[in-house]
Amino acid sequence: MSQFSTAPLLKTKTVTIRDIVCNGECRHKSDEECAHRTSLVYPYRGVFMRHVGRNDTVAEANQVLFFNAGQGYRISHPIEGGDACIDLAIDESMLEELTPKEQAQPGPPFSFRRQRRRIDPRAQALVALLRHGLRRNVAETLEAEILALTLVRRSLGERTSHAAGASAGRQKLVDRAKLVLSSDLARRWTLSEIATEVGVSPVYLTQVFQQVEATPLYRYQLRLRLARALDLLGQYEDLTALGLDLGFSSHSHFSASFKQSFGQTPAEFQRAAQLRRR
Repeated sequence: MSQFSTAPLLKTKTVTIRDIVCNGECRHKSDEECAHRTSLVYPYRGVFMRHVGRNDTVAEANQVLFFNAGQGYRISHPIEGGDACIDLAIDESMLEELTPKEQAQPGPPFSFRRQRRRIDPRAQALVALLRHGLRRNVAETLEAEILALTLVRRSLGERTSHAAGASAGRQKLVDRAKLVLSSDLARRWTLSEIATEVGVSPVYLTQVFQQVEATPLYRYQLRLRLARALDLLGQYEDLTALGLDLGFSSHSHFSASFKQSFGQTPAEFQRAAQLRRR
């Protein structure tokens, strides 16, 4: 079983937020675990696989995973480095109110139909704001509760999130590509290199990835890099170095990509999240 640590960030009648870090020692499937409550899990660092019956899901920073109360699952880490996630649970009546009917299983208790959804950049930014703000004790309780509800609403919105629909074979192919990208975020992969790792032609890979994720492969990689930047902004004074460490060609490339996705430059986000002295 992988060793992990859990840090409580917020607990109110409305929402409970925990920061969970796993060292990833469990490379093969863990013993079966069981979710004690329904929650939304947002990976923000690293990658892991969740196995529910015959359903396998790659968990990385472009996704929110749904853990249903009473549902058994196993965890594995096909890539070294472990992972870190925000676990967010809200009052069940509020969760039902926020969740579109087609995304929930019929009848009590409340549970989600799918295992995961792809979230948009603004949702990723909300995850980072919550974590940084609560970790540094600069976010007030009311602010954090409202940010959490906004994050859940955005994660479930039909216009702000995406539910992949594909055959099992195509989903596994896309998952292999995701693991390749996650294995080295800073590497400037070529399409032929990724296709060789996955075991298909470049043309087929691009077609299937676009069909399953509704976004191009290169943009998916960019989103993973930028999510890692959100995680690391509190550790870097030199933002040029951060961009280069994540594989961007220059500070201007990094800053422009960051602003296009999150609406702020890296420096502006640092100041807004109070990660940097004014």
